[in-house]
Amino acid sequence: MKAFAITLAAGLLPLAAMAAEPDATRFQLERSGDHFVRLDRQTGAMSLCTEKDGALVCRMAADERAAYEDELDRLADRVSALEKNTAARPALPTDAEVDRSIGIMERMMRSFMGIVREFRAEDEANPLPQRS
Repeated sequence: MKAFAITLAAGLLPLAAMAAEPDATRFQLERSGDHFVRLDRQTGAMSLCTEKDGALVCRMAADERAAYEDELDRLADRVSALEKNTAARPALPTDAEVDRSIGIMERMMRSFMGIVREFRAEDEANPLPQRS
């Protein structure tokens, strides 16, 4: 009866995978002694599956679990560093900083417009001859 349940579960697993996954060829299931090895063809991850109460229960392989945990730790450290860096900077400039920036831009524009007026005055004083 146990062999029938495993065979039935192995036969139904691809159907369940097709219902859950758009790509039915993503996983490959191979029998290895009293358990199955499931290969994710997309990521290369391998899981060990055992039959429990008529269903296959899959767990990551030990070495992949360690790599997975290391990656989670690395990402958690990165998120913490980014949050700390973001919290250290003020989100918006202060009113004094805005006023100072506007004052600098105003002085620059007044100087620029003064130069434009000088060029216009020179053009009016020394017009170019008309060529037609």
